[in-house]
Amino acid sequence: MARLGIVTVSYNVRELLRQCLASVQESLAGAPESAEVVVVDNASSDGSAEMVRREFPWVRLLANERNAGFAAANNLGLRALGFPGDGGPRYALLLNPDTVVRGAALAELVAFMERTPGAGACGPRLVYGDGSFQHSAFRFPTVTMAFLDFFVPHHRLLDSRLNGRYPRRLYERGLPFAVDHPLGAALMVRSEAAAQVGLLDEQFFMYCEEIDWCRRLKAQGWGIYCVPQAEIVHLGGQSTQQFRADMFIALWRSRYQLFAKHNGRLYRRAVRAVVEAGLAREEGRVRRRVREGRLDQVAAQRMLAAYAEVRALGRALA
Repeated sequence: MARLGIVTVSYNVRELLRQCLASVQESLAGAPESAEVVVVDNASSDGSAEMVRREFPWVRLLANERNAGFAAANNLGLRALGFPGDGGPRYALLLNPDTVVRGAALAELVAFMERTPGAGACGPRLVYGDGSFQHSAFRFPTVTMAFLDFFVPHHRLLDSRLNGRYPRRLYERGLPFAVDHPLGAALMVRSEAAAQVGLLDEQFFMYCEEIDWCRRLKAQGWGIYCVPQAEIVHLGGQSTQQFRADMFIALWRSRYQLFAKHNGRLYRRAVRAVVEAGLAREEGRVRRRVREGRLDQVAAQRMLAAYAEVRALGRALA
């Protein structure tokens, strides 16, 4: 039985997936028998599945006929590993395809879990592609964090506890520290903990599923940690800042689902009020940019439609 199972979900990211799997292979070079790797391809059209079959025959490939969503696809991979269960790995790592494992990061994460029996989950230190700092773990979402998504009184607040961040000095110290949840790009979970709380909630199609999982783990008394000694490059953290209507809607749908699942009605109403005020502000900015000739009508309509859908989601879910 392998101690470690790795699940990577892919969707039209062939080149990133190739780079990720090559880094996993290199990291496991000293003990390849200690891990089993599963790739769940969510009906990619870019040849991702064929690439995995051809170049990484040691990887177990599960090719979906449709995009099942991130949580459902990860659960499919976890169940294929027999996780959680007596016949499965002791630890499972959810690893995004836009990551590159550095050195012995996988061994470092496993070693931490082995010597910390109260840890239900952990994550590595993430860095950008150029090696610069990236926040790797966060506090659970709050109404204040929702406010700072739309209204930023001072840029320093974005890097503060109020916005769910942990101080950089904790990462730089190089010692594991307790967190609410690691970023979902790389999340390792203990089998016994997952058996107690269940797998990912498939109601979350994309975004927030790892936050919900960690909330359930913490509610059962499991510790959750960031392990800075283990370093993984997260390329997705530097993705384009261009507005994506579908991603904006998906993000807020999941956030509203998260608040609905874990917070009371009054708190959810406060979040909705903040978001609606923020959306109204963004709508005003869009219309002003159109008047000033800095935004075309097609892009503006796409953004306004997304804001309207998020507003409707808030009223339905919150």
